[in-house]
Amino acid sequence: MASSMSGMFPGQQPPAHPAPGPGAAAPLSAPSGSRAPGGSTTLVDDLEASFEACFASLVSQDYVNGTDQEEIRTGVDQCIQKFLDVARQIECFFLQKRLQLSVQKPEQVEKEDISELRNELQRKEMLIQKHLTKIHHWQQVLEDINVQHKKPTELPQGPLAFLEQASANLPAPIKPN
Repeated sequence: MASSMSGMFPGQQPPAHPAPGPGAAAPLSAPSGSRAPGGSTTLVDDLEASFEACFASLVSQDYVNGTDQEEIRTGVDQCIQKFLDVARQIECFFLQKRLQLSVQKPEQVEKEDISELRNELQRKEMLIQKHLTKIHHWQQVLEDINVQHKKPTELPQGPLAFLEQASANLPAPIKPN
């Protein structure tokens, strides 16, 4: 897999690729004005440079001292748009690599899908157990409430019933020795 990402990171030599067919994206090396020390640039370099440009435009002294808010907004929007464009190109690169992998090694994609399904199943089973625990807790709470409501009906009725119940709950007197 590491060889399939060559050319993406600085210092790597991109492999010799046949010319891409119609609809195929260019390799990860990107044509850009900024060049890496080796003379070539990659999408990762472009992404880093565009991120730095976004950040620099937000903290630039020109923008802080500037009075034209529309100019500031336009500059920041352009930096952000370039960053998003490069991010989309990188996403496209990885999607292409994923497509190549699925064509060359379909069993690998199936293994990954099975692993993802197992993880999802395990997560859902843990969620079910959590909900069952909560259900048992609330069933116990309801049962306790029902028992408390039944107690007053079981007590003897009459004018002294309350006093009899209260005296039954008092501790027995301590006898002196």
